[in-house]
Amino acid sequence: MKIYLNGKLVEKEDAKISVFDHGLLYGDGVFEGIRAYNGRVFRLKEHLDRLWASAKTINLKVPIHQKDMEEAVIKTLLSNELFDAYIRLVITRGCGDLGLDPRKCTMPPSLIIITDSISLYPEEFYEKGMEVITASTRRIAQDSLSPNIKSLNYLNNILAKIEAIRGGVIEAIMLNSGGYVAECSGDNIFIVKNGVLCTPPGAEGALLGITRDAVMELAKNKLKIPVREERISVYNVYTADECFLTGTAAEIVPVVSVDSREIFNGKPGKVTTNLIREFKNLTRSTGTPIK
Repeated sequence: MKIYLNGKLVEKEDAKISVFDHGLLYGDGVFEGIRAYNGRVFRLKEHLDRLWASAKTINLKVPIHQKDMEEAVIKTLLSNELFDAYIRLVITRGCGDLGLDPRKCTMPPSLIIITDSISLYPEEFYEKGMEVITASTRRIAQDSLSPNIKSLNYLNNILAKIEAIRGGVIEAIMLNSGGYVAECSGDNIFIVKNGVLCTPPGAEGALLGITRDAVMELAKNKLKIPVREERISVYNVYTADECFLTGTAAEIVPVVSVDSREIFNGKPGKVTTNLIREFKNLTRSTGTPIK
């Protein structure tokens, strides 16, 4: 496997950064997860726009231009002969000292591109649905840290993931400081009620996900389903007609049980299955060509 590291393609075993890199010491950096399908990178520009926005928000200068980043992604995919893949972009603050002061990071930011295969959830979950729990770990408040900064510090999410695993499932719903649904440890969440598709807005602590946006577009334009971004309580999830999660790695996965409460009849719903079909069509027919 070849890894893109600071302008060069190196073997996986040689892809190393300093122990003084602030990305390692403090989670001081940003990242993006992207997917390639059928020889095309899905919504690459949107992912890079979000990466640049995350970097700007934490006052981190991306070391290359956006067009060069796009070319580096394609180059890394080609070097590994991958045309259906998961792509991880990582930018760290760079090497400094053991203090917090980012001005001490005198070396350029570290830029890493990893391309590999990924299967976030077992295939049976996409066919039969998955069970989730509600985590006691609350999402970091919007006024403390924006959920739209895809920071390398994912401890908040990891703690919720640990709760899920200890609860016998592999995903957990995270509530915001007000007790309303924000998102899951690694995915956005949707519910369907009375023919309307609903998802928490960014103001409730939800990442404005790329797959989330695609699903809302497909629902409105392809399936002609009303879509609302609105506050959702755990009660709303328990009593929903359908529930599903979305994310770059997860794609669209049905949820059939939350906190041991069946969602409707305990099976993936019609809206969910239709969106899965339309999303597959979209990802395999659009995107930046790998060439």
